[in-house]
Amino acid sequence: MIKLKIEGMTCNHCVMAVKKALSRVPGVKEVVEVSLDRGEALIEGDAPLEALVNAVREEGYEARPMTP
Repeated sequence: MIKLKIEGMTCNHCVMAVKKALSRVPGVKEVVEVSLDRGEALIEGDAPLEALVNAVREEGYEARPMTP
């Protein structure tokens, strides 16, 4: 499980945009959760961290890996 800290989300539209962007990254099996309250995303799969972070940034949000 990959856990990302997401900054800049303010509403459910933001959550859906992040979820959609992450789901398009090759290697993502499932976007398990994107939490507005915690500012986190849980992703299942073997996608490279850099690709996940870049996908979120392209949507206008900031992302960084969280330690498990």
